[in-house]
Amino acid sequence: MTSALIKRIRPQGDRCLIIDLGDQIDQAVGLRCLTLADSLRQAKVPGVLDIVPSFTAVAIYFDASPALGDNPIARLTALVQDIVDQIAEGAELSARRIQIPVCYGDKHGPDLDDVAKRMGLSPDEVVQAHHGSICRVYMIGFAPGHPYIGIHDERFALPRREVPRTALPAGSLGIANRQSTIYPNVLPGGWHIIGATPLRLFNDKAAQPTLLMPGDEIEFVPIDAQRFEQIKAEQEGGA
Repeated sequence: MTSALIKRIRPQGDRCLIIDLGDQIDQAVGLRCLTLADSLRQAKVPGVLDIVPSFTAVAIYFDASPALGDNPIARLTALVQDIVDQIAEGAELSARRIQIPVCYGDKHGPDLDDVAKRMGLSPDEVVQAHHGSICRVYMIGFAPGHPYIGIHDERFALPRREVPRTALPAGSLGIANRQSTIYPNVLPGGWHIIGATPLRLFNDKAAQPTLLMPGDEIEFVPIDAQRFEQIKAEQEGGA
């Protein structure tokens, strides 16, 4: 019998299994996805190559390992069922707490004033609302090291820009649909840019290339332009 927490389990080709836990972005569903992915990693199942969580689902990539038997789909489905039952009984997600310094507004946040008007707030109130609560990385996607962070309160339920920009500077912090994202490199993007971080989110020469990982708790910390340049210089010096 499938747990009530699982919407569906479906093969994606012959080397991937998708576990759908929801149909829309929801904090409780997102946490279950992260907890399931974390538990699957801790299980260290032979033959499982990668585990990728998103807001509503978890993907399990596997090979034809003898450890998974003649029917790896059935073997992994049973494992997922056991883990989800444990999650339902109150398993907790272990998480890192990471501070992200952000310089809001001016050249680093060209959309801050427009966002403030849309939200019916002052720019300072938008900044306060944005950094005033702890958020979480729910998934990495679109580009290496590119985090999707949320979930902000209803005031941040803004659609993306009608006209995307063709190139945003690395570190640009955008908001849309009650989420934040940080562009790890120069990339196109349609989110509203309200600030930027001097931190380097992706370094392909590092042992751990991505600064952030799914499940991380994020605390945005406002900084001024001078501090932004100081941290940026430190980051570049340590590259």
